[in-house]
Amino acid sequence: MSIPKEFEKYEQMEVEQLPVPKHKLHTWTHFAGLYAAEHVAATEFVIGATFVALGAKTTDILLGLLIGNVLAVLSWTFITSPIAVETRLSLYTYLNKVAGDSMSKLYNWANVFIFTVISAAMITVSATAVRFAFNIPAQLNWYPSNFWFVLIVVLVGAFVVFITIYGFNAVSDFSGICAPWLFVMFTCGAMVLLPALSLSVLGTTLPASWQEFIDIGDQSIWTGVNSNGEPGIGLLEVIGFAWAANTITHFGLIDMALLRFAKKKIYGLATSTGMMFGHYVAWIAAGIMGAGAAVILGKSLVELDPGDVAYYALGWSGFVIVIVAGWTTAITNLYRAGLAAQAIFTKISRRRTTLIVGMVTVAVACFPFVFSQILPLLTYAGLLVVPVGAIVFAEHQIFPRIGYTRYWLSYRQLVFSKPAVASWLLGLILGFGLNIVDVMPFYYLFIPTWIFTILLYTLLAGRSGAREQYPAEEKKESEENDQIERYQEWKKNQEAVLNPDQSFFTRVLDGVSIFALVVTMVLGLTVLLASPDESRYIANRETFYSFGFICTIIYFVMAYWAMQRRKNIAQIV
Repeated sequence: MSIPKEFEKYEQMEVEQLPVPKHKLHTWTHFAGLYAAEHVAATEFVIGATFVALGAKTTDILLGLLIGNVLAVLSWTFITSPIAVETRLSLYTYLNKVAGDSMSKLYNWANVFIFTVISAAMITVSATAVRFAFNIPAQLNWYPSNFWFVLIVVLVGAFVVFITIYGFNAVSDFSGICAPWLFVMFTCGAMVLLPALSLSVLGTTLPASWQEFIDIGDQSIWTGVNSNGEPGIGLLEVIGFAWAANTITHFGLIDMALLRFAKKKIYGLATSTGMMFGHYVAWIAAGIMGAGAAVILGKSLVELDPGDVAYYALGWSGFVIVIVAGWTTAITNLYRAGLAAQAIFTKISRRRTTLIVGMVTVAVACFPFVFSQILPLLTYAGLLVVPVGAIVFAEHQIFPRIGYTRYWLSYRQLVFSKPAVASWLLGLILGFGLNIVDVMPFYYLFIPTWIFTILLYTLLAGRSGAREQYPAEEKKESEENDQIERYQEWKKNQEAVLNPDQSFFTRVLDGVSIFALVVTMVLGLTVLLASPDESRYIANRETFYSFGFICTIIYFVMAYWAMQRRKNIAQIV
């Protein structure tokens, strides 16, 4: 079918540069699965050990992580989601309208680097599980010292790139399958190794009261003493750590790329699956698993890598969880890196840019030092992008409320925004300057940085043209948006219409996969609650290792089969 002349220019544009059309929006369940899978990830093993090394106390962990993660969910809901849903654009595309091409490209290059390294680190984490399974030596240098390790990284990375190049739907589908299983396995891992900790501290396999559980935590996991033997971090630091862990995606607005597909702004609350299951339950579970594995092996928790911890918590399923958890995080971050790269090279498709970035990512993943430095990278990356999120927040939310004109830079046909660049640089100077003088915990520096940048950008933009009115340009913008909607409606009628398979057999497949998860959870509870002595505990643990792995295989086969049946194409309209 020939393309109407009025739509020809849109056909030549990459779909990522246009607002998300209405017929491609998703319900909250997509985002619940997406965030649960991304944030129940391989990094949870690392962060679980980090709280131990930082010397947090048990009560501070339980309460501080709850408060901090609730604040993170609210940040997505009230800062990121409204802008994403109202514009239907990724941050990379939106930023070009408000800050100009020059700053956008600089910022996008920074994001390509950040998310490439994060993805590479997660691929390396997945490779550690495979390394452990095949008895390949641990990679302790900054460079790879074993050919087979490099080969494993390449194979693991190839799968990540393959999934990511197919876009948001592929990322969402993969995450939706993995999320329920990941949550069950992290929970079971804690239940399986808690008796080992209880035996070492109390002499029995099960704490008899909440206070005894706190005693186990205080004596063997979160002792309140850091790795240097000094008093550790307190409640405020734990809250700040949990809140700041994802500033790059909520205050920094990176997750506009994902939430632009949401039907409603309130779907920002779906991030709670990632925060409550991943950054609360999984962080706590990872600490218990790590401490339990350390007791069994007679080593310090900080000496263990994710492969060691996962194996002694979950058996062969532990290898799978490290691989899958690494994949889910790597895929989502590689998707973001591909979007940022495509925003730079607008004439190249997102799939091609993602493929190129993916090849670089796999190469970087071969060097183990990337994984060992992931936490400093995440911390500084968040502070780096928060000022940019503040600029966009000011432009979109504050300007219309004070009589300023949104998109004033594009209306003036400028390609370089002095107010935006100056605000970003001065925001960075403030944030890192406060860090140098050490006036407050580092985890909270994003707050004064964000507020300062909003105020400064509003002041500078007002002096540069934001105070003025542009009625002709605004009318042209509105007409352009209307034409884009007509194009997307025309495009919708050319696309395949999916008729999801809801047959009895598909429901049976769903039922079997859910049953496999239930059996796994029951097995974990059996280890925790039906192990009266050490010998029985060991026997129950071995049973869990064997049957838990069988349930893992059944779950993934049935869940994937059901997903494929639901995606049958029925007709073209």
